[in-house]
Amino acid sequence: MQRRQFLTSTLLASAGMAIAGPRLWAEFSPQPARRFRLSYAPHFGMFREHSGAELVAQLEFMAAEGFTALEDNGMRGRTVADQELIGKTLARLNMRMGVFVAHTINWTEPTLTLGAGAHRDTFLKEVTESIEIAKRVGAKWMTVVPGHVDKRPHFDYQTVKVVETLRMAAALLEPHGLVMVLEPLNTLRNHPGMFLTSSPQAYLVCKAVNSPSCKILFDIYHQQITEGNLIPNIDTCWEEIAYFQVGDNPGRNEPGTGEINYRNVFRHIYGKGFTGVVGMEHGNATRGRDGERAVINAYVAADAWA
Repeated sequence: MQRRQFLTSTLLASAGMAIAGPRLWAEFSPQPARRFRLSYAPHFGMFREHSGAELVAQLEFMAAEGFTALEDNGMRGRTVADQELIGKTLARLNMRMGVFVAHTINWTEPTLTLGAGAHRDTFLKEVTESIEIAKRVGAKWMTVVPGHVDKRPHFDYQTVKVVETLRMAAALLEPHGLVMVLEPLNTLRNHPGMFLTSSPQAYLVCKAVNSPSCKILFDIYHQQITEGNLIPNIDTCWEEIAYFQVGDNPGRNEPGTGEINYRNVFRHIYGKGFTGVVGMEHGNATRGRDGERAVINAYVAADAWA
């Protein structure tokens, strides 16, 4: 499942849901209050069979199941009313807002690798707009993907152009205490041709930008495909990592459905003192209510260690 599909599915799942729909509270019994060690963040639509489609009901169900954060890639596409509703509900439930995508991503053509010009101007405009969105929903982090490679210039020249643009964006975000998190994406399966692909590359770019408002989003699913060696790479990049995302491989579904030992990875980042958000950017391996319960149980199991 690619990010474009996540954006489409999450928006379709809850577009216009500021108007209350039927709640299904009578149809589920929340588990006794549990405390996950890490702040896992589901997305809208993940538990819709249990909670119904209405935004507030979905958030209340997440909170009842012990989740303490929300992730919503498509937040930019929501109405101001929905953004404000989400922000107020998160505050009431004592939940945090995880990432949303800060700008329009071009999946096939170069953008930030081109340097000065219309693409840079549009990117900086959208980052500026995302500052106001972040305030409405109480977000600290926003995802940035530098886009596609340019086929002709030397890769190092493109890196310089990306760094220059990200420095401009960081200058916009710093006064507000906001952080853009750069997400390396795998090119072997999901996103061929993208500029930012590996954790060492993201580390280099963040060091070059040299701003507290430019950090790494370490997506464990993508980095398993691209490079593996997850825990050593996490350790090496640690000072620049601000956010994690999760999905097992193959399939990009909940922990325990693929090859990644998420219990060990979660134990490791918890032991290193990670207090940020872990975004559940994946699908459900099984449809329906049983599939939703399987996702919750997967996090209970992956979060449990001696």
